[in-house]
Amino acid sequence: MTPRKPAGQELTREMIIDVARKQFLEKSFQEVSMRVIATELACSHGAIYYHFKNKASLFYAVVEEYFAELDTLLANTLKEEGEPDTKLIHIFLCLMRFGLNNQSQYEYMFVMRNEEVNSLSQEAASKSYAKFAQAVHPLCRESIMLSDIYSVFMALHGFIVHHLHHSKNFDEVKEIAFLHAQFLMKAIR
Repeated sequence: MTPRKPAGQELTREMIIDVARKQFLEKSFQEVSMRVIATELACSHGAIYYHFKNKASLFYAVVEEYFAELDTLLANTLKEEGEPDTKLIHIFLCLMRFGLNNQSQYEYMFVMRNEEVNSLSQEAASKSYAKFAQAVHPLCRESIMLSDIYSVFMALHGFIVHHLHHSKNFDEVKEIAFLHAQFLMKAIR
């Protein structure tokens, strides 16, 4: 028995990830099933297992894209012209903007805990933090410790989590976000 395929198309990882991304944004991790994704793609759920070992590996593929997007935003911010203090503020604002403009994604990346995906998500979050630290460290005083940068990251994370689902987006809190970024910048300069 061959898997059903979308008319005129070969089933690809990208097609599966696109549908899964929509499902994960609309429902919780537990509510999403491989069968529902397969139904939306008009294929057998076995065809999805050809590309992904299980729902956790599919979820991780989706979340990896979110981390890649955040990493790109931080890298682009770092490339901007400006003094170190200005760049630090922009990096801090970039993280807060991403978190509050992509609230569901941010929750999946940094907040959600689920036995099936914890190890994968923690690994990706650690890599993202490392990239954040690599961006921030050269802009700080020479004696700064990585633990100080981690504390800044956690302060930014706390700000985002505090405003998740209480603010529609970053624009609603941008003034206090800027004040928060300035405060954190002073703490590490």
